[in-house]
Amino acid sequence: MKNTLLVCLLLASSGTIAQTQPTSLKINQRRIQTRLLELSKFGELANGGNGRVAYSKADQEGRAYFIGLMKKAKLNVTIDYAGNIIGRREGKNPALKPITFGSHIDSVPNGGNYDGPLGSISGLELIETLNENNVVTEHPLELIIFSNEEGGTVGSGAMIGKITPAALKSVTQSGLTIADGIRAIGGNPDSLSKVVRKKGDVVAFIELHIEQGGILMTEQLQIGVVEGIVGIEHWDATIEGAANHAGTTPMNARRDALLSAAKLIVALNEVITSHEGRQVGTIGKISAEPGAYNVIPGKVVLGVEIRDLSHDKIWTLFHEVEAKAQAIAKAQETPITFVQSSVGVTPALTAKSIQDKIIGAAKSLGFSHRYMQSGAGHDAQEMAQIAPVGMIFIPSVGGISHSPKEFSKGVDIGNGANLLLQTLLAIDRE
Repeated sequence: MKNTLLVCLLLASSGTIAQTQPTSLKINQRRIQTRLLELSKFGELANGGNGRVAYSKADQEGRAYFIGLMKKAKLNVTIDYAGNIIGRREGKNPALKPITFGSHIDSVPNGGNYDGPLGSISGLELIETLNENNVVTEHPLELIIFSNEEGGTVGSGAMIGKITPAALKSVTQSGLTIADGIRAIGGNPDSLSKVVRKKGDVVAFIELHIEQGGILMTEQLQIGVVEGIVGIEHWDATIEGAANHAGTTPMNARRDALLSAAKLIVALNEVITSHEGRQVGTIGKISAEPGAYNVIPGKVVLGVEIRDLSHDKIWTLFHEVEAKAQAIAKAQETPITFVQSSVGVTPALTAKSIQDKIIGAAKSLGFSHRYMQSGAGHDAQEMAQIAPVGMIFIPSVGGISHSPKEFSKGVDIGNGANLLLQTLLAIDRE
């Protein structure tokens, strides 16, 4: 009995007892919600949405705000050459590679306040919870706020070495090219090779995110355990017709580029829905020239997107669409050409070992859950090329995202952040 008491006293004095009971650690849900509100002020729109697009003034101000919070949390903060903000907390064993986690804070135009900021602020909350409970992990920890996720996972793409010189010339929603945008936030596009991490440089990457869909809410579940993140490919389809007077040109003598475009839109839908699976195809952008009531459109450009968990399937679907396009072009005498975007997103499966840890932590916390795939792209998708990754989803009210109406309940935010914490601790113990 005396020996047992002595051991307990020694463990208590060293702080080990607290660390052997990780489920006793709880994040501060209210603090996360307060910071989500504070961050939303940078880029706030009159309709309640957010326009904090990457590299904009609002993005720069939001980044400065976040860096301040990271420094207050005693993180060693640096900005890499891609503009990624990295906050490091040392572990007990300097020989170990870091466990990384985080997300992004930039938004789409007229977007919401949860896509990206949830994972970023919850990651910071994780650090502060460890600080407040005097818990030091074995591994170093790195909270990463990736730059320009919404513009094509640029920051995380740079970290795996996939950003090409052509991509750096792309013009972003801020009006700046990616190269100039990186400079505006403290990076250096001429030195991106120094940002690249290789396999083995990182133990794992974990990302907490809103679902951006309605499955969890519909099924009244608390947590989604992501099995994989779909690949995304974009093409610009250009249809060349002949502009002519709309009043004097007979219907059977027209080469109407917009009519051919309409047929191509229908053809895409037919191809996508003719296959089993959860693949999706969208034409969400269209421009017609010259753009007048009384002129037959002579040129149309469509923005084509296909998403699936299989890279090969994406290209199989595209080639079917391409074949239908050529048939339309021939019948309508309107040549159709496709040009692929220089920034695509590779499909990625999450690590089974991390899925198991998320499930184990969810069970210990009493959270209902299900496996699911992510139909949206994420930074975790890029990080999966160099390290095991895991993703945790929480419900989005109404399944709404990329909208001023985007919203997740406080209780779900707290659940997700606590699960992120417990999953990280499980990885650290292993």
